[in-house]
Amino acid sequence: MQFIWAFVIGGAICVVGQIMIDVFRMTPAHTMSTLVVAGALVEAIPYGDKGLYDKFIEFAGAGATVPITSFGNSLVNGALTELKDHGAIGIITGIFQVTSAGISAAIIFSFLAALVFKPQG
Repeated sequence: MQFIWAFVIGGAICVVGQIMIDVFRMTPAHTMSTLVVAGALVEAIPYGDKGLYDKFIEFAGAGATVPITSFGNSLVNGALTELKDHGAIGIITGIFQVTSAGISAAIIFSFLAALVFKPQG
């Protein structure tokens, strides 16, 4: 049953993104930014001892961790954790501590793709 919920929830998040592009004529960059902010805002809503997006992840599993909304969740989660541990400076360091591997991978693989394929522009 967990696989079904992951598929349904992940698909629903993707459908929302596609509607934003097709119906509201948002560019892919605007759609991606909106979904990241939405994930961050949902995580900022307290629900018990965690944020609401963390509870959503417990329910939906990979359906909630794979889409771009999870990146916003990671940003807020890292910032809030480090804020508790290190004060105001933890807001900045927490963001980079949690997401640095993903950002680094995106930069490295983009560079490698540019070496292999002919970049446009």
